[in-house]
Amino acid sequence: MQTKKMAYAILLAAFLFGFSTLSFADESALDSGDTAWMLVSVALVLFMTIPGLALFYGGLVRSKNVLSVLMQCFALTGLITIVWVLFGYSLAFDTTGMTAGEMNLNSFVGGLGKAFLAGIGADAMSGTIPETVLIMFQLTFAIITPALIAGAFAERMKFSAMLLFSAIWSLVVYAPICHMAWSGDGSFFGDILGALDFAGGTVVHVNAGIAALVAVFLIGNRNGYPKTPMPPHNLTLTVVGASMLWVGWFGFNAGSALAADGTAGMAMLVTQISTATAALAWMAVEWAKHGKPSVLGIVTGAVAGLVAITPASGSVGPMGAIVVGFASGVICFWGATSLKQKLGYDDSLDAFGVHGIGGIVGCILTGIFVSSDLGGQGLGDGVTIGKQVLAQIYSLLFTIIYSGVLSFIILKIVDVVVGLRVDEDQEQEGLDLSLHNERGYDL
Repeated sequence: MQTKKMAYAILLAAFLFGFSTLSFADESALDSGDTAWMLVSVALVLFMTIPGLALFYGGLVRSKNVLSVLMQCFALTGLITIVWVLFGYSLAFDTTGMTAGEMNLNSFVGGLGKAFLAGIGADAMSGTIPETVLIMFQLTFAIITPALIAGAFAERMKFSAMLLFSAIWSLVVYAPICHMAWSGDGSFFGDILGALDFAGGTVVHVNAGIAALVAVFLIGNRNGYPKTPMPPHNLTLTVVGASMLWVGWFGFNAGSALAADGTAGMAMLVTQISTATAALAWMAVEWAKHGKPSVLGIVTGAVAGLVAITPASGSVGPMGAIVVGFASGVICFWGATSLKQKLGYDDSLDAFGVHGIGGIVGCILTGIFVSSDLGGQGLGDGVTIGKQVLAQIYSLLFTIIYSGVLSFIILKIVDVVVGLRVDEDQEQEGLDLSLHNERGYDL
């Protein structure tokens, strides 16, 4: 009898120990430090759009259009949130049917298994953080990308056209490119090509920059451009906005580690280094060319450095960040001035000149300075610098073609449905009054 009681006691103890171990394992899957950092990163990246980008762009337009730019950023924050929750997140991160090393349709776009965020509760996990936090973090990227595009056609596009284009574009263009880069095993960019894009070189900046360039050519230049001077109405706002972008970008890049670890720390460090270098490089080139450094130049250079380090931030070291920053400052200065003037297109706030060109520079240099011999985190097994650079170029070319063609088609459809451009009288009056019946402030 005593033997049976002892056996039952042992079995009960074993069961309770096993249950407590399983429960502990479930709880340990959630890392509170990682989760806390990602919650902060979500706030930082959302801060980049409202108020950061809104103020940065708002100060660059003429005073009669400042409210229209702020309205665009604010409205896009609301619109893309709903689009992302309904379908965007699923198309970007549903990995059903994906297998490491195998390419199929699911390598290019996710399914609808997570549409309406089906099956995602408070206890759903993605690595060491709740999936709800991942959804929010990636949502902030989805919000800022079409907002960047809006800078290219500022002061002349219909508000209704901007909303319709952005909603369709985020599903048809942004979500698939996001899926190709970041959905993991079986993804076209990350797994099949082996391209590196830590925080959004192709996904955000090249993608947005190419769409912006296509939009500029389809919509046309502002009335009077380039003969009529169209200087920024308030550079103070622009500097404040750029400062917010600089600070918020730490969440953008360091947050893309999805953990509070050494990778996040290095991403934060190289982001600071690249940004500082690019700001000084732009300032120096402008100073040498025009005899005076400008506030507009140094803050635009800083944004160029932020853009270029984005794809490289999880791969390069501090010295690589200096090269990335210097190259982006110089090349983006050329793109936003000489190239734009030579080709005659009116990229109002240099969405292509800074984000498109800066993203291309950063993506290519990532393939070089990821090498441990150059201070980076190291290439994959059997991968040479040449192979990595080719992988970067292939992902860039795909993004350029995909975004360019699809953006063109979407804009044409929107033009048929609601028309792309305001009429001449509305443009002359300013979009604040003509589209929103409100007036910003005049200086």
